[in-house]
Amino acid sequence: MSAEATQIIPQTSPTTRFRGPIWTLLVLAPVIAEVLSGSTRISFIFVLIPEIMVWGGGALLSRELVRRWSAGAVSLLLLGFALSIAEEFIIQQTSLAPLPFPGANASYGRLWGVNWVYFLFMLAYESVWVVLVPVQVTELLFPARRDQPWLRRRGIIATCIAFVVGSFMAWYGWTQQARPRLGAAPYQPPIIAIAIGLAAIALLIVVAYLFRTLGHPGRATTQRPPNPWLIGTIALILSTGWWYLMTFIFGPFPSHAAWFPLAAGVAWSLVAFTLVHHWSAAGEWNDRHRCALSFGAILSCMLPSYVTTAGWLPMDLVGKIILNVLALVGLILLARTIWRHNSAPAAPVV
Repeated sequence: MSAEATQIIPQTSPTTRFRGPIWTLLVLAPVIAEVLSGSTRISFIFVLIPEIMVWGGGALLSRELVRRWSAGAVSLLLLGFALSIAEEFIIQQTSLAPLPFPGANASYGRLWGVNWVYFLFMLAYESVWVVLVPVQVTELLFPARRDQPWLRRRGIIATCIAFVVGSFMAWYGWTQQARPRLGAAPYQPPIIAIAIGLAAIALLIVVAYLFRTLGHPGRATTQRPPNPWLIGTIALILSTGWWYLMTFIFGPFPSHAAWFPLAAGVAWSLVAFTLVHHWSAAGEWNDRHRCALSFGAILSCMLPSYVTTAGWLPMDLVGKIILNVLALVGLILLARTIWRHNSAPAAPVV
């Protein structure tokens, strides 16, 4: 931490000095994953409220655990998996119920009551774009606060309450309101599926704690990371490629048996994880590399959905374009600031 930051921090109260990063993360988690991607559109932007409570609250609680454990990025990723399973199995149950979306191949990859191709896509998407990327961007915006917990006891309690209330709102809004409007038949997941989901969440939290020593950057002092723009380009390619999984679900005629996209998706994600894990181990890994990594991931989140905008309302398309442009400008300004003022290796982060 710089001397200037050290002088500034004591002048603010414990209550207010973390307010900025807390609210930034609460908003960025659903905005990056849902709004910029076009999953949440202007015509039903009101659902952003429960999304802030669930996605934002879940990302904030995950980060809080990681910082209190002095854990690394591997633990944060595992907690992201736990949040994704909560969404897919417990809250909105979209990986358990038959897919209600028009044009979807609802039976493709569905086995033992699980939409496996859809679940694999969401497991990575929700853990990376809801948790990892928003946490990293928030900590880039507030570098002096990045290695500190942000919540006190009452903040944790309030966030947990908001998460539970938001989860109920999301469950009711999707399973009781949205699905029937899409013509989907009523569906009640088996109790065993819910129990397996809860057990998986508990197991992932325990494993995240046990693996807390993994994923800290700067482990290999003699290793140098690639050029930041190369990292950003590769992140863009790898992240955009992940969307290809959805073509098997929404394509008119899947060209391969379901095991193929499942196996390819697992292999693709392992390559991405291995590369980032290797890059961030370098002793010279710094905020330039983190910014480029986030830039590529967020750009890939915005671009692929334009392929599916043919049936959108004009206000939704215009709104998405405007928000994407604003996000792009914000990322450029953030990168410009980091390139000017933060070329040295920074404190541990994702």
